[in-house]
Amino acid sequence: MTIKHIEEYRDPEISRAIVDRIKKVSRRKVRLMEVCGTHTMSIFRSGIRALLPETISFLSGPGCPVCVTDQKEIDAFIGLARVDDVIVTTFGDLMRVPGTDSSLQKERANGMDIRIVYSTFDALEIARKNPDKKVVFLGVGFETTAPTIAASIISAKEAKLDNFFVFSAHKIVPPALDALMQTKDVKIDGFILPGHVSVIIGTKAYLPFFGKYKIPCVVAGFEPSDILQPISILVEQIESGNPELINGYPRAVTFDGNGKAQKIMEDVFETVDVVWRGIGVIPKSGLKIRKRFSSFDAEKMIEFSAPESKDPKGCACGEILTGLKIPPECPLYKKLCTPIDPVGPCMVSSEGTCAAYYRYHNG
Repeated sequence: MTIKHIEEYRDPEISRAIVDRIKKVSRRKVRLMEVCGTHTMSIFRSGIRALLPETISFLSGPGCPVCVTDQKEIDAFIGLARVDDVIVTTFGDLMRVPGTDSSLQKERANGMDIRIVYSTFDALEIARKNPDKKVVFLGVGFETTAPTIAASIISAKEAKLDNFFVFSAHKIVPPALDALMQTKDVKIDGFILPGHVSVIIGTKAYLPFFGKYKIPCVVAGFEPSDILQPISILVEQIESGNPELINGYPRAVTFDGNGKAQKIMEDVFETVDVVWRGIGVIPKSGLKIRKRFSSFDAEKMIEFSAPESKDPKGCACGEILTGLKIPPECPLYKKLCTPIDPVGPCMVSSEGTCAAYYRYHNG
């Protein structure tokens, strides 16, 4: 894609025309959920909230992978980091997420070998250079990152690396949408579906969900008009009473998605029931390493202990992730919980709703 092509989606004239259309069509109050944390940040950063009529309000969904990672998994990561012969490798967002009694950042300050990497293949290289250590990659993410982690496991097997391991805390998005629709008191009129995830799974992955609930759904990109156009489509669907599942990001997303990435995921991972922070157990929503790759599974191959997990007292992150609250309604927000000293993961992650509100919202 050329820079010119990208700039077309940032053209203020195009955005203004879409906003005008939304204002003409929007009559009833609607609640739209942006599932993806990157959408949350993009909506704030581009000032979209201020441009739209008061009839439209946004809910931030469980689309921040670090935020929905269960407290027990965070504590397990910390437990792994305390094992003497282990090097823990992770993406940066996880470092400051508070566990029950510590964080990865605190453990590193205490002398544990914890390294930030930019890809799983960086972790593979660390394993090659440290044959006397067990190198663990902490796999947190959705369908966007899961294929690369699966590929690293395949690469490790082909290279006969016996000191490389993955703790898979991956989750998949469509089952979470179903869980949200069944959550008491959650009122959603339409979904802005994630762009990056949809590149991998395609719009076909949402067909069972849409068929079950018949709620307006539009896949969106990340530039201003990429987001405004899906909002316009959603409002028109809601006003007309004709819900559809629409691909509003066709330059990147297809109906079938990335077949090669899907196959790699399916070869290495199997779906299991897992806990999502704020939601609880969602059936078949997690990805764990299949038995034939179990020698690379950190949960099975490395002995470690973790404290009895407790969610942060007073933290409303779980309710924020399900659209039941917005960050200013949390008693800790901007008081005991800030980006410098976060209490919950929603304030830590670059995709976290609380972090977005803190940076861009005046309230």
